[in-house]
Amino acid sequence: MAKAPPKPEPKAEVNAEAPAVKSKKPLFLILGIAVLVLGGGGAGAWYFTQPKSAQHAKAEPPKPPVFVNMEAFTVNLQSEDSDKFLQTAFTLQVKDDAQVEIIKSHLPQVRSRLLLLLSSQKAADILTPEGKNKLAQEIIAQVNKPFEPKGTPQTVTGVFFTSFVIQ
Repeated sequence: MAKAPPKPEPKAEVNAEAPAVKSKKPLFLILGIAVLVLGGGGAGAWYFTQPKSAQHAKAEPPKPPVFVNMEAFTVNLQSEDSDKFLQTAFTLQVKDDAQVEIIKSHLPQVRSRLLLLLSSQKAADILTPEGKNKLAQEIIAQVNKPFEPKGTPQTVTGVFFTSFVIQ
């Protein structure tokens, strides 16, 4: 006898009745392309709207510092208990070469101002690092004063001691 064909299982019928699941690949692909296009457009807009001066400012290398060497100073310090003197030499850092020329052309005035400043110090005040830093700031203030009544001030930005002896 011939066997009857088997009946289809109920599971197969349930799957056939369910709606077909759509693939989400096209949706993700479209969203990905949209994000890339918008991101690229935003980056391009940012790049082209930046001021040109900002790009040039980054491209220019910083200018090297300009220095003026000062000859050594030897002065008597203000008396505390005994006679003491200070012998010091230092270098001034200035803004540019024009400042070097101005200071050199007024060197007698600069040295006079600095001699008066240095000779007014007490040994105890300038022995510490803080005292030396304060003295450096006072030197900057003296040199930055205009040399003429209505002149422009100099631009000294630093003082670097190369020698500092108190006896």
